[in-house]
Amino acid sequence: MEGTGDLLALRGDLCFPIEVKSTKADKLYLSGRTKDQYDAMVNEGERCHLMPLYAHRLKGVRGDSWRIFRVETSNLSGRLRQLEKWIPAFPKTRNGSNYLNWEDGMPLNQLIALLCSTAGAEAASLAGLTARSSTVSQSALPDTASDVPQPAALSPVLRGRTQTNVLAELARRRS
Repeated sequence: MEGTGDLLALRGDLCFPIEVKSTKADKLYLSGRTKDQYDAMVNEGERCHLMPLYAHRLKGVRGDSWRIFRVETSNLSGRLRQLEKWIPAFPKTRNGSNYLNWEDGMPLNQLIALLCSTAGAEAASLAGLTARSSTVSQSALPDTASDVPQPAALSPVLRGRTQTNVLAELARRRS
């Protein structure tokens, strides 16, 4: 299906359709089929409220040879809206058409670090817990110690039944 990309990266809160391009040149100008693929990715991103990505691999580079680019869509929300400012969009030529420039992309390891980071998450949860705990005082909590039912006293006959040897009972049932 046109416009869905080569890969679909999923996590509980994120989904990225990814189109993969691999070249020897550091720049890839979109025309013909590649331009149609880009337009279809834009349409699918708008339709499904996703952030399509392009992964550009530069052949012959040691280390992290992948760079990530964002396809611009206008209807992102939630975590995708937050990530939008960190992932670079396609650069444009002087006449306004999109192209891939490997030098302008985000290295793949930085994207993974960005997606896996918990920066600010711990501080936000700690602040929320602190705020909730300061509003509830210990005296406001109900005393539930008297509401806990006590175990009933067992008669000697009942106690003998509950302490039955499990292995002996299994052997008895088998025979």
